[in-house]
Amino acid sequence: QVQLVESGGGLVQPGGSLRLSCAASGFSLDYYAVGWFRQAPGKEREGVLCVSSSNGITYYADSVKGRFTITRDHGKNTVYLQLNSLKVEDSAVYYCAIDPTGSCLRKEYDDWGQGTQVTVSS
Repeated sequence: QVQLVESGGGLVQPGGSLRLSCAASGFSLDYYAVGWFRQAPGKEREGVLCVSSSNGITYYADSVKGRFTITRDHGKNTVYLQLNSLKVEDSAVYYCAIDPTGSCLRKEYDDWGQGTQVTVSS
């Protein structure tokens, strides 16, 4: 059974950090592009970052450049999203998704996790 599970969200003060995890079971993430997306209340879902199957990095959102990074742990079959210098406007539900093409540019994501809430507030 293919499953993606996000974790690591929570409440953090502005300027703080969080590390989100996207753990896969039932298949290997190595062959997929893995993207992180977020959706705030009343707003459309937006892409944040992606790592391709060849470990190329693509930023979907300019607003997170220099603050967010994405990495893979092949042994744990997990992709991490490190969120630093968090801002109130980063508050959202964060989702990971997989693209079987392996490319971050095609955006053919076909499986999604359930999401993890990130709240940035003082």
